[in-house]
Amino acid sequence: MKVSITWEYKAQNSKVRTTFTSQLMAGTEAIQLAKDIEKTGRVQSLVFHDEEGEPWTKKELDKLLKEVETEPHNLLVYFDGGYNKEHRVAGLGAVIYFEQNGKSYRIRKNEVAEAIDSNNDAEYAAFWLALRELEALGTHHLPVVFRGDSQVVLNQLGGEWPVFEDRENRWVDRIEAKLTELGLKPHYEPIGRAENKEADMLATQALNGEVIFSHKQL
Repeated sequence: MKVSITWEYKAQNSKVRTTFTSQLMAGTEAIQLAKDIEKTGRVQSLVFHDEEGEPWTKKELDKLLKEVETEPHNLLVYFDGGYNKEHRVAGLGAVIYFEQNGKSYRIRKNEVAEAIDSNNDAEYAAFWLALRELEALGTHHLPVVFRGDSQVVLNQLGGEWPVFEDRENRWVDRIEAKLTELGLKPHYEPIGRAENKEADMLATQALNGEVIFSHKQL
């Protein structure tokens, strides 16, 4: 979880006051920085804001971070879909990085999907695979960063591009319903193919009949 800090500062031996806002940082780092700022004795007020703009007091944030620590958090997801047009088959790849109990983990998963009609369908199916893995992991009510090289999928899900095809509308509705059900706050980041090699390889391996699932501590 990332937050920013906003605090009102009163200059020593002066009536001058001003307000500062930090950049986004990890919640644990923000708590430590806030403690250092308060040691100056010249902080009039201090509040944290998460990535959605919601305000938190230091006590509230500290309590939340302790609760989150035992659950999967700091979630980063890569997805990719490969498409065999002749056989209407897609290879799906998903990679999930997360932290839990102070340790870092990675899940790698691939799968074959049949009756797929386009490259975009393959990409949506790969996103859906990643979402199912997040659900199986027990992820809920947290921000999640989704990265893929399909600008169509990520921009349509983010509302930046319109959705004209009925089958793509069905994917969007299905995905949005699951995100709402899990209480996840998605952040969509389109990337180049070179940055998506891990998920791309998983998708290719699925098309070649190589089934992969791994859950590894890093």
